[in-house]
Amino acid sequence: MHLAYPVVLAALLFGVGVYGVLARRNVILVLMSVELMLNAVNLNLVAFDAWLRDSLHAGQALTLFTITVAAAEIGLGLAIVLLLFRARGTADVDRATALGDPAESTADPEEAPAGAEALKGRATA
Repeated sequence: MHLAYPVVLAALLFGVGVYGVLARRNVILVLMSVELMLNAVNLNLVAFDAWLRDSLHAGQALTLFTITVAAAEIGLGLAIVLLLFRARGTADVDRATALGDPAESTADPEEAPAGAEALKGRATA
């Protein structure tokens, strides 16, 4: 098998992942795009490990570490997304400017964002 096939496939996967990170507004889709990019890197690691015929299989070992880091990243990322969704009611990246209480993020109560009173009332109830 030629090395070009998995490398081209990995480049396409990485390009789709970069497009997803830059173009999407939903946090879940951004996390999925990051996973696509990590999988493209894993494909390259395994392909070059097979092509170089490494006796230690360093590419495969690094792939296992990358998969472990990706699993931890998804776990923490989903926890943050759930907290964001509970606090804001949306998983939109553009609306997630601060993770704190919207009523406390501004010094002047008149400049509080729309819906801050509803969130504040819901928090005290």
